[in-house]
Amino acid sequence: MTNDRHSSRRQKLIQAIRKGGIAGLLVSNSKNVSYLTGFTGEDSYLLIGPTNVQIFSDSRFETQLQMECPGVPAMIRNSKTTMIEFLAQELIKHKLPNLGIEATSMTVDVRDNLADKLGSVTLVAKTGLVEELRQIKDAGEIEELRLAVDQAERGFSIMKSMLMPTMTERQAAHDLEHGMRRFGALKAAFEPIIAVGDHGALPHYRAGLRRFEESTFVLCDWGAVSPQGYHSDLTRVWSTGKVPPKLLRIYGVVLNAQQAAIAAIRPGVKCQDVDRVARAVIEEAGYAKYFGHGLGHGIGLDIHEGPRLSPISSEVLKPGMVVTVEPGIYLPGIGGVRIEDDVVVTRDGYEVITSVSRELGG
Repeated sequence: MTNDRHSSRRQKLIQAIRKGGIAGLLVSNSKNVSYLTGFTGEDSYLLIGPTNVQIFSDSRFETQLQMECPGVPAMIRNSKTTMIEFLAQELIKHKLPNLGIEATSMTVDVRDNLADKLGSVTLVAKTGLVEELRQIKDAGEIEELRLAVDQAERGFSIMKSMLMPTMTERQAAHDLEHGMRRFGALKAAFEPIIAVGDHGALPHYRAGLRRFEESTFVLCDWGAVSPQGYHSDLTRVWSTGKVPPKLLRIYGVVLNAQQAAIAAIRPGVKCQDVDRVARAVIEEAGYAKYFGHGLGHGIGLDIHEGPRLSPISSEVLKPGMVVTVEPGIYLPGIGGVRIEDDVVVTRDGYEVITSVSRELGG
């Protein structure tokens, strides 16, 4: 990703800073620092405002900063001072009347220590300034998400080809992550969920020691992280034999709900309305109480980011947003079904960028 792209993002943020009535913003979320500069390290801060752009870091990252974001001035602290002391010393030089901080990433302890050392500079808690920009992906970001999907799907194919009845969920999860890495993924987007039998009724189950031979029904939720740090997120269920009738029925309901919701995606539609489409299908089938989570979420540098497809989200879909669509029905003691795809909001509708078969057969 080019320096011009990061510079354009910073200019958009500066406009939001002006509207927010602050002299500058101290970015502490490492994903936001990366989004705005291209820097992939950690433990660093970015000061950005109408007249100021600086990264504050330490000697571990001095060369990396020069390589990854040469257009952004870097202030490097030495080992004789703490980062908070160093930050305060440098920030005071800018004589800012106030300074925005990222309320969702800066701890209360850091905020209090920094406020104490800055004296008359008023710290103003801000939320979502960078995250709102991140919701709209540019062409390069969408290509990274396509790559993360491809890496996840290839890893999944390898894992399924290696399955044996005596393997455990955990062994399969390890094979899945290894397979994604073989195709260039940095890592798994999260700890893969591989749930055999009634374990599928636990939406965020952690792969354990149950063997595949213990049931004919499997749920897998997984994703990959691309080389530039973008996350994919998919869920599929499949059978290895005769499927219990209740699970077979809810599979059809969930698939219908998902396809109806995807068809409703287009610019200008409220996120809660897309959620409502899927939820109506599940409610009509009599399973409303077994679908307790939101329909989906944005993906990008984080596995969960805006926008949210949920009953309480009034956000409006815009071109460039990338969301998951993942309705589910979970029957305690029996099992669960969740089907999840990654979807780009286009100028006139949507594009599904995942391609793993939704066929129930193994």
